[in-house]
Amino acid sequence: MLLIAGLGNPGAHYAKNRHNIGFMAVGRIAAARRIGPFRSRFQGLIAEGPIGGDRVALLLPQTYMNDSGQSVGEALRFYKLGIESLIVMHDELDLAPTKVRVKVGGGVAGHNGLRSVTAHVGNDYKRVRLGIGHPGDKALVYNFVLGDFFKSEWPWVEAVCDAVADAVEFLVAGQDASFQNKVHLAVEAAGFGGKNEEGEG
Repeated sequence: MLLIAGLGNPGAHYAKNRHNIGFMAVGRIAAARRIGPFRSRFQGLIAEGPIGGDRVALLLPQTYMNDSGQSVGEALRFYKLGIESLIVMHDELDLAPTKVRVKVGGGVAGHNGLRSVTAHVGNDYKRVRLGIGHPGDKALVYNFVLGDFFKSEWPWVEAVCDAVADAVEFLVAGQDASFQNKVHLAVEAAGFGGKNEEGEG
């Protein structure tokens, strides 16, 4: 079994924030795979169902971003899962919009949600980094991540979340490179993330 946690802040006020793209991606997985309904547990919302040949729990912590690890830790302990069974989906300032990368472990790069998860469960979990770009100045980051995506950005946000949901079987199967490639090709086919774009290619 795997636990896939999307990071974000609860409530309508935050629903369209850049910081909430992790919530959006996990929500899209649930809808596309008909997993649900979500129910309140582990200081979060949880839904269980099959993806490919695996049983997966989808978690949306409701603790607010800075305490995400409380919810993730509770869920891992309940299901008796090790850190190798955890996948965290989160917004990534250091990747250009539309870019999606998978990595295991590493630093938290100032991300308070990741910092909390690492504090509660350790560092060597898998992260799906959903690029939102950087405002260009560190002083602008707080308002940038807690600001809503612009109307003009929603088409690529939708395309990324759809691509993640479509390719999630590869991620669950441990085929991270195939997952990344499928997402990249799907986002490109939707008209976004061309090779001439800035950021990691």
